[in-house]
Amino acid sequence: MLLASLGLLLVLAAAVWAVQRWIGTDDFKARAEREASAALGVAVQLTHIEVAVWPLPAVAVEGIALQTRPALTLERIEVRPAWRALVRGQLELSTVLVRGARLPQSGIDALLLLLQKQKQLTQTTRGLEAENTIDPQYIPRRTVFDSVTWVSTTGSSIVLDAEAQLSPQGMPDDVSIKILKGQLHGATARVQRQDRDWTLVLAVGGGTVQGHFQLQPAPRAGAEFVVKGQLQTRSVEVAALTRAPPVLSGALDADTTLSVRTTSLGAAAELLQTQSKFTVRHAVLHGIDLAKAVKTVGLSRGGVTTLDTLGGQVTTHGRALQLSNLAASSGVLSATGNVAVSPGRALSGRVTVDLASTVGVPLAVGGKLDAPEVTLTRAALIGAAIGTVILPGVGTGAGASLGDKVGQGFKKLFGK
Repeated sequence: MLLASLGLLLVLAAAVWAVQRWIGTDDFKARAEREASAALGVAVQLTHIEVAVWPLPAVAVEGIALQTRPALTLERIEVRPAWRALVRGQLELSTVLVRGARLPQSGIDALLLLLQKQKQLTQTTRGLEAENTIDPQYIPRRTVFDSVTWVSTTGSSIVLDAEAQLSPQGMPDDVSIKILKGQLHGATARVQRQDRDWTLVLAVGGGTVQGHFQLQPAPRAGAEFVVKGQLQTRSVEVAALTRAPPVLSGALDADTTLSVRTTSLGAAAELLQTQSKFTVRHAVLHGIDLAKAVKTVGLSRGGVTTLDTLGGQVTTHGRALQLSNLAASSGVLSATGNVAVSPGRALSGRVTVDLASTVGVPLAVGGKLDAPEVTLTRAALIGAAIGTVILPGVGTGAGASLGDKVGQGFKKLFGK
């Protein structure tokens, strides 16, 4: 019995050695590069392929580069088979480990577009039956991401660890994520699936974001799928959600509905629509001093505005954002208004400020999100000048308010 076991071990060792020698050849690597490039529709370069034995048997590929623009790079991928199936003579994937990847979103979008084109080409040449999903045996039951860097389209990046348990159809059943570096540093998230519904629990900025999502699958290949959801944000530090330097800080409570209708995951970020009602306690506006803007009756940049509360509604469509029904208050200052943020982060809008005995001073909002500026509207500037001449000091703010109202009246009268 012992001799038989030793003999089996020797045979297995010899087989592993032979496979390692074969897979490690330049010819095999070149063939793997050609087949991967043909399957993905983009040039793929590989540095090394090997059969790893420790800590678990696996086929490992190192130095992977997909020549999208920008490139997607991965230090190492390990593919581990399900050994029970392998003993039965069947190949099933148990675990895929992705280590040290750098994944720019622009490169991901480019790859998804190429895959869509490849699929359409396949359907054209082979017929509609070619649109079947991937064979379940090639879908890993577990995927692990180790120190993966994701880069947004604006250039900001995060480094994360993640693990996903997948269904036989490739649907994520249980996903856990931890942000190691960058925006949202220290945040943890878990997503779990029940049929077509997902629940989310996110711990970030000293608070929580919880919610659920529903998926309406595409009725046919190439048609739109729909995702809808609701989120509840409680006691989250706003500055933890935004890139530095912060525009707003304070404890955020919000209720959000979201939806996206698209044919491609790559286009989801541009088509996502959200609506939120929010309140920020102990809010601080960075880069703008509303009280100074009212007192100086002119262009104001820099400074801070400290508020007891800030509330309102936020509507987003892709990267465009609209703040409406804003209401802010502190001991001596209150403000209302509406502000829009363009996809390029440019600000436009109007805020009306009450400060002590000065009531209803209108300020035009401009500049960039990370460098906001406010100034009086043209009509308010004229009114402020007149008010200063008639009643120096006291008349400045009153004249600004009256001048703006007169200006608005002329616009309505003449339709301009």
